[in-house]
Amino acid sequence: MTYPTKQQPQAIASLTTAQRIRAIFASSSGNLVEWYDFYAYSFSAVYFAHAFFPKGNPTSQLLQTAAIFAVGFFMRPIGSWYFGRIADKVGRKHSMLLAIMMMCAGSLMIAVLPTYDSIGIAAPVLLLVARLIQGFSVGGEYGTAATYMSEVADEKKRGFFSSFQYVTLIGGQLLASLMLVLLMTQLSDAQMHDWGWRIPFGIGAVLALVVLYLRRTLVESADQNATKRHDAGTIKGLVQHAKSFWIVLGLTAGGSLAFYTFTTYMQKYLINTVHLSKSNATSLMTWALLVFMLVQPVFGALSDKIGRRNNMLAFGLLGMLTSIPIMIGLKEATSHALAFGLIMCALLWVSLYTSISGIVKAELFPMEVRALGVGLSYAIANSIFGGSAEYVALQLKDWGHEEWFFGYVAIMIGISFIASWLMPDNRKTSRL
Repeated sequence: MTYPTKQQPQAIASLTTAQRIRAIFASSSGNLVEWYDFYAYSFSAVYFAHAFFPKGNPTSQLLQTAAIFAVGFFMRPIGSWYFGRIADKVGRKHSMLLAIMMMCAGSLMIAVLPTYDSIGIAAPVLLLVARLIQGFSVGGEYGTAATYMSEVADEKKRGFFSSFQYVTLIGGQLLASLMLVLLMTQLSDAQMHDWGWRIPFGIGAVLALVVLYLRRTLVESADQNATKRHDAGTIKGLVQHAKSFWIVLGLTAGGSLAFYTFTTYMQKYLINTVHLSKSNATSLMTWALLVFMLVQPVFGALSDKIGRRNNMLAFGLLGMLTSIPIMIGLKEATSHALAFGLIMCALLWVSLYTSISGIVKAELFPMEVRALGVGLSYAIANSIFGGSAEYVALQLKDWGHEEWFFGYVAIMIGISFIASWLMPDNRKTSRL
């Protein structure tokens, strides 16, 4: 069986390889800044947690900042619905421009927020508002950017080109981590806790303005006939593709949890459980993220050869078998080299998912509901399972049952394996 009606505007069909690469760069640069801003919060939390919450033990303060990090994720479904509707009814370019402007506003707000000592309970409330704005923005960014990059990419190299969404997503994490490393080398620990943590957010706001300029050059990838359909960008139109929606939910549940476990939460795990210093944990994760970013195109190209379904099945199987041993091994690691090796083992099989996360979902939906379908299904699962990863892990640790989290990760990856088994082979059926 093959899907009918694969629409593509003439402006996209006539693009040269060089023009496609420039379009991928322009769209993905915004993705990088969006995720840099979002992860600057996670990586800087160990320095600003005390600034927004009453005095308490470090784990308690981190737990509260993790809770706000998770709440930001719960805005993603709303953002994905709003921006997905705009992308499917008006155009991908318009949606991406609006998303980056909102991320700029949220990041700038965090950079200038007063502390708890200055304004009391209003401080964490305003921090929450800023995170809600960022979560709303990121919710729209993922689905629209994934859709745009999938539609612009050359048909035979979609896995390779689309992998750059996670190259830039991880690049955003890496940039946030590098910024933190740089600040730690230039500022004292007291300065970092006092005001240094604000710098990454201010820089993020400036970078967002640069991306806003770059995105103005994008060629629209949505077909005019598709955007004019009465059900374009609507929940009613999306309901007609319920199976695809549920498959993406399943894929994202385990994929997002694995991704956030071995990236954003891992820094805190190395500090709180493995007992590395803040500087050593940050440096180790910086190198791990660098390698993780560089291998994305390799795994994306692999999916062009063996099919997206086989990539996803391999991710599910390896994740189920190795996630628990890796987490236990890290807990008992006796050297930085061993810890790095274990983290990279996990990140390599996670790459089987991340490298094709956007394209595998875009191929399941028709153009008129593609941005909405990709974004909303991803955002719901990502909010529930990815956004709560740190909070669940820290809460279980606080209860004295940290090892339960390891089993939780393995079980959720098992759900992704089942969803992968149910999804069609893109080499035979694709709506792109």
